[in-house]
Amino acid sequence: MTAQTLTIDIYSDVMCPWCLIGYGQLTKALQELEGEIAAEIRWRPFELNPQMPPQGEEQEAHLRRKYGRPAEEGARIRGQMKAIAEGAGVSLSYEGEGEAPPAMMWNTRDCHKLLTFALEHAGPEVQTALKLALFRAHFNERKPLGDRDLLLDIAASVGLHRAAAKAALDDPELEARVLVEEAQAWDMNISGVPAMIVENKFLIPGAQAPEVYVNALRRVAEKSRAAAAG
Repeated sequence: MTAQTLTIDIYSDVMCPWCLIGYGQLTKALQELEGEIAAEIRWRPFELNPQMPPQGEEQEAHLRRKYGRPAEEGARIRGQMKAIAEGAGVSLSYEGEGEAPPAMMWNTRDCHKLLTFALEHAGPEVQTALKLALFRAHFNERKPLGDRDLLLDIAASVGLHRAAAKAALDDPELEARVLVEEAQAWDMNISGVPAMIVENKFLIPGAQAPEVYVNALRRVAEKSRAAAAG
């Protein structure tokens, strides 16, 4: 029997560790559902810090300013997240050569513009490859995602045409579409990410355990089959 394919739109930001964890957990769920349910994953924009300046901000200072939590608590939470990420089959740890540079937060508007461009011009698989490459550049390599040349290098590494990607970054209509999608997320009461919309109407909020995704996707698949049989 052919697996039933569901669309999953993931509202996410590249700066969000829980978004990478959620994707890892979802991947585990889809592996368990292999042959039963498949997914077409599309990444949708959500900026956690749309006012972040181009030079970025040191991560610990940013979290202290935004959430008012002490450095010790931040270190404890990061340790917990790294352990959860490992269990999800993903990594939040620096994996580059030499001493790790400071962890930073960046403005991600250009990242979302490239991701939207990738989906529209190359399809969901290339878009996911780009999203994972951006996650890796941020969490594992600590590269400056505010640097447009770096973003174009990453886009080219997943097969996107560099000149077309550069034009996309300069396209005001593309930026307007990104902003419209972000506004739509707020209209759907999405105020945190990851948030997954299955088949355009079923919301799964937050980074869930694989079994939660398995059960939710099975329920949606059943409802979709019932509606189609109608």
